[in-house]
Amino acid sequence: MRKGSSSSAEVVIDCKNLWKIFGEKASEAIAAVREQKLSKVEIRDRFDCIVGVQDASFQVGRGEVFCIMGLSGSGKSTLIRHVNRLIEPTHGQILIEGIDVNALSATQLRSMRAEKIGMVFQNMALMPHRTVRDNVVFSLEIRGIDKEERNRVALNAIDAVDLNGWDACYPDELSGGMQQRVGLARAIAADPAILLMDEPFSALDPLIRRQLQDKFMSLSEEMHKTTLFITHDLDEAIRIGDRIAIMKDGALVQVGTPEEIVTNPADDYVADFVAGISKLELVSAAKIMEPLGHFRQRRGEDPKEDWPEARPDYSLDELVDLSIATQHPIVIKADGKPIGIVTKNALLRGIQGKADESPTLETGAGQ
Repeated sequence: MRKGSSSSAEVVIDCKNLWKIFGEKASEAIAAVREQKLSKVEIRDRFDCIVGVQDASFQVGRGEVFCIMGLSGSGKSTLIRHVNRLIEPTHGQILIEGIDVNALSATQLRSMRAEKIGMVFQNMALMPHRTVRDNVVFSLEIRGIDKEERNRVALNAIDAVDLNGWDACYPDELSGGMQQRVGLARAIAADPAILLMDEPFSALDPLIRRQLQDKFMSLSEEMHKTTLFITHDLDEAIRIGDRIAIMKDGALVQVGTPEEIVTNPADDYVADFVAGISKLELVSAAKIMEPLGHFRQRRGEDPKEDWPEARPDYSLDELVDLSIATQHPIVIKADGKPIGIVTKNALLRGIQGKADESPTLETGAGQ
């Protein structure tokens, strides 16, 4: 799944009204929150408690890459650690494939962590006394998988992250980027249904970071893993995520596709985040096109054979290339049939980030 919605996919992760309040009076604080709708500041002042996550709800579909982003202290890392119950919630539920994580016994929880959920964090915590190969298959060793099978899986995972020939080396012989690849290979080797990734590339140099983003995206497409990806970098979230959730003060401010987040920010906070993001590769023709019937009524004409054609998923960048070579509008077709028109004015508005402004009959805009 790429740049899509989870609405038609099987729900793998279902977070329901999750709260995490830190402090000795957390139970009193959550009761007051639910009864009196207290703010984060009021909870701190009255109960000496800190709100880490407040009333978070979202769903992640099978194979979806769901990015949670926000500034430091926004609650994103706290939220992801509830999925495999590294942190116990104050209130709310996390369901993994319909199973309530909080209802699991210690044995059941260990089994879910070992078999269903892989973790890739900023600090890889590689074991320095074990080789790359032995680090990669550690979880399989714990599960009792025989050595021959472990070695086969290890070599496949090491190959998948382009570390061929390094399997007998130790972590201190590797660069930071290579160590991060080992961590990714370790998660892949366990073959979990779900990957939890908490800012895995944030400490790397920009070039290495982009290379690992590319590798992750390629593996994600190939292996169809359901992924929760935490980042403080909106560019990274937009590049990687099918959908993005933006957090502030422990709350989810907006959840949507990258295109929705950039073109329709929910408030000034999100608008400030997306202000510097280029729309050229992100916004699609479907977002800025004028419906064909509206165009016919406004202009009194039908599309001509010599007008350029594009699909609804064409990016602004691709539309610009078409528009440069002609003075005509661009016809948007789906299944071979015209469904909309993109005029030069509409294209310019899209580049400016005003894709939601459609032309009106009264103003005659888009001529």
